[in-house]
Amino acid sequence: MSQSNQFSLLSQRRFAPFFWTQFFGAFNDNLFKTALMVILTYDAMSWTTLDPSTITNLIPGLFILPYVVFSATAGQIADKFEKAGLARFVKWLELAIMAVAALGWMSHTLWLLVAAVVGMGVHSTLFGPVKYAYLPQQLKAEELIGGNGLIEMGTFVGILLGEILGAVLVVHKPWGIELVAGATIVVAVFGLLASYRVPRTPAPAPELKINWNPLAESIRNLGFSRQNRVVFLAMLGNSWFWFYGALILAQFPVYAKSYLHGDHGVFVLLLTVFSLGIGAGSLMCERLSGRKVEIGLVPFGSIGLSLFGADLYFASNSYVNTELVGVVALLAQHGAPRILFDIVMIGVFGGFFIVPLFALIQTRCNPAHISRTIAGMNILNALFMVGAAGLAIVLLGQGMTIPHLFLITAVLNALVALYIFSLVPEFLMRFLAWLLIHTVHRVKGVDTDRIPAEGAAVLVCNHVSYVDAIVIMAASPRPIRFVMDHRIFKLPLLGWIFKTGKAIPIAPAKEDPWLMEKAFVDIAQALHEGDLVCIFPEGKLTADGEMNEFKGGIAKILERSPVPVIPMALRGLWGHWLSRNKSNVFGRAFRGGWRSRLALAVGQPVAPLEATPDYLRQQVSKLRGNWK
Repeated sequence: MSQSNQFSLLSQRRFAPFFWTQFFGAFNDNLFKTALMVILTYDAMSWTTLDPSTITNLIPGLFILPYVVFSATAGQIADKFEKAGLARFVKWLELAIMAVAALGWMSHTLWLLVAAVVGMGVHSTLFGPVKYAYLPQQLKAEELIGGNGLIEMGTFVGILLGEILGAVLVVHKPWGIELVAGATIVVAVFGLLASYRVPRTPAPAPELKINWNPLAESIRNLGFSRQNRVVFLAMLGNSWFWFYGALILAQFPVYAKSYLHGDHGVFVLLLTVFSLGIGAGSLMCERLSGRKVEIGLVPFGSIGLSLFGADLYFASNSYVNTELVGVVALLAQHGAPRILFDIVMIGVFGGFFIVPLFALIQTRCNPAHISRTIAGMNILNALFMVGAAGLAIVLLGQGMTIPHLFLITAVLNALVALYIFSLVPEFLMRFLAWLLIHTVHRVKGVDTDRIPAEGAAVLVCNHVSYVDAIVIMAASPRPIRFVMDHRIFKLPLLGWIFKTGKAIPIAPAKEDPWLMEKAFVDIAQALHEGDLVCIFPEGKLTADGEMNEFKGGIAKILERSPVPVIPMALRGLWGHWLSRNKSNVFGRAFRGGWRSRLALAVGQPVAPLEATPDYLRQQVSKLRGNWK
């Protein structure tokens, strides 16, 4: 992928046909569902006697019900069979379902339309594991964030356009229903044609024997996923986002009609700004992440979801219009721009939240089990979305208003985020690292792709400030176990960060021989488990900006664990207010301006037998150059 433009993937056959296949699927799903919800909201009496609020929460629930029942089977199928052929099968199924829906529209038969809703749920259940397992097979690791961002953008733009077209066509007199019936069939054909251009993508586990018992396989699937704690919690975070999104989106038809007093165009406007927000946030992830899997964006996204979700409640309560309005008239109402801004920002921060989670799951789960992992996530998604529909129905039945639902969801989001981030501190550590290099400083990586993507290695670096580890962490695509002076762990904030990040404390032998020996045991264990371990061989922070001699601890580490050593050098951190420079601290810390420039340069791997302290110091010194 071009380093300057993730959109170059759209010109490549390994990505573009699959992108359009999933785009038309999302488009058609939402064209059909939105048309059905609009007709049942604005013309309910001619179709059903059920309350519109119940209907708008029931239809999404029916759509995702197949995810609960069939996801485990779909995951096995996606791991066992070639993915391009599966994509074509799913598109033929979609065409058949839309034919049934067309019959329901034309005969004014609600149960056929409901059956088609469930059928499209089956269609999406089958395609879901294929969708996200396809990407890591066809894209490079550095392309995954950009590729996932494009897929999420395409998905939500497809959702947006489908919702707009569905809402517009179904109320078109006198041929609205006929137009919807025809349009869904035409879009299904476009998706089918795109699927025939998807390149062959081999099955990762062709020998797999499919267990057709959905309950037993679902339990086994989730049990397998739980073995990788970080991946499983990322799955839970993903599912929580769909709970949040499902609960918010399901309220839009009634919210637009009963609270904003808008026509169906206002409903379309709400969907538009939300989907544009998701698309924008998804695309921004590649730039904000530095083209690597940056899970530090996840807490950032979560903060935005809670802040703007809560503000949507207050903005809704300040809206006082009671007259029927269209889109133009709504924009002139007091409080309406704030409501729309909150909705678009929920979308933007939702993109920041969801894209890195998908990329994390794709890169850290077992490649032979990726479709079943995605299927397990889809089961969780379905359960969470059913829970969202159930919660909305119960709360609305208890007299809560839709703005109350917005506030409750925002508060729950904050609580869930705190729970997940307390279980996996890596999210918060990466967030703090990301925040540091996108606010106070600009950090440039030089040859950071030399940090191994997998396998054990020792990273050695000069020691300039108390935030060295955070800067290095921000540049690495993988978690790092840092070996650090035990006194740093006593600092209020940094100590907590390093403890939760499983840093290894070390002390001089004269001061605490037991702690020193324990540190070497912990280092050997970490390397045995395939982790990256970073040490600062100087043993202390520089007091004058110059490098100290490298101590012999690296030789002791390599004697126990002969692994490659990666020399690195930090540039520009001397003078930072968290370095040991005592003169003109503030002026020197920001001598390059508020966003002063830092750099991390990474050298070529050094074989264990060549990695003497003196040789490594020479390599780090060359990388450091004339910088302090």
